[in-house]
Amino acid sequence: MPKRQTRRRFLTGLSFAGAAGLLRTPFSLAAEGPLETTAIRFAKIANVCIAPQLVAEELLRAEGFTEIQYVDVAPAFLGPAVARGTVDLSMAYTSQFAAAIDVVGPITLLAGVMVGCVEVFANEGIRGIANLKGKSAGVPSFGSSPHMLLAVMAAHVGLDPVKDIHWVTDPSIKQLFVDGKIDAYLSSPPESQEMRARRIGHVIVNTAVDRPWSQYFCCLLGGNREYVRKNPVATKRALRAILKATDLCATEPERAARRLVDGGFTPRYDYALQTLNENAYDKWREYDAEDTVRFYALRLHEVGLIKASPQKIVADNTDWRFLNELKRELKG
Repeated sequence: MPKRQTRRRFLTGLSFAGAAGLLRTPFSLAAEGPLETTAIRFAKIANVCIAPQLVAEELLRAEGFTEIQYVDVAPAFLGPAVARGTVDLSMAYTSQFAAAIDVVGPITLLAGVMVGCVEVFANEGIRGIANLKGKSAGVPSFGSSPHMLLAVMAAHVGLDPVKDIHWVTDPSIKQLFVDGKIDAYLSSPPESQEMRARRIGHVIVNTAVDRPWSQYFCCLLGGNREYVRKNPVATKRALRAILKATDLCATEPERAARRLVDGGFTPRYDYALQTLNENAYDKWREYDAEDTVRFYALRLHEVGLIKASPQKIVADNTDWRFLNELKRELKG
């Protein structure tokens, strides 16, 4: 169910955003014209890597939105939720968007947001992805985001992800790893933090720091194509709010983590703060979102996980106009 606004949450969020000085806009919003709609829906998932869209509520209100909903979506269905219009805009891993575009279609990618979030855990006998040859890797299902990312990582070091890795599909892959029944699996917060705290296995890839993954966005912001087409002013203003919230996650992680807890998005302030500190929320002006799309789309195409070419995805499913305008407007 969508998260409902309360007076306490509104006042907490307003104080939060106001204290950061983010409600100020360097020009009159009237110059952009009126919002085509004051309603917008974002995804809500149990992963605070998408913190910018979760802490942006009062920034969105400052942009003129009055009906803001956070819709519960399973992480595996983020891309399809955007394509099918279950939500209007959402952050998701680039590979998730590429796969959803390949199968469902109507998504417009708008911006790169953050870097990192994903870690690959392995048992003590494995020191790197290349050591997965002949070993077992657990994924929720074939075609899931963990499967796509691990397959791409395997291919990057010269493995054949079909022949060289024994894939184990199970919804409870974490427990299989804990029980020693698989050799590796891919994780993200808060599960990855719990694993590290319990000292189970060790991390062989951290996309926040390990190349080439750390050189590209992990998460992009995508919009339902019809929403973006019909509501260009609303889309730009929503993107502005998300990018301001991204700046806040980078510059005031303690305040952003507290907002995540107060907003009911996570119960653990320490894990939320750790996520914001360990991943890069300060790259949206610096990294090239189109490069990210090309990189992941090409890797996925090469291993046969998507049919669409990188060129087609970029041509048909990206629109960087709003991002380029906001880069000029919101100079760091």
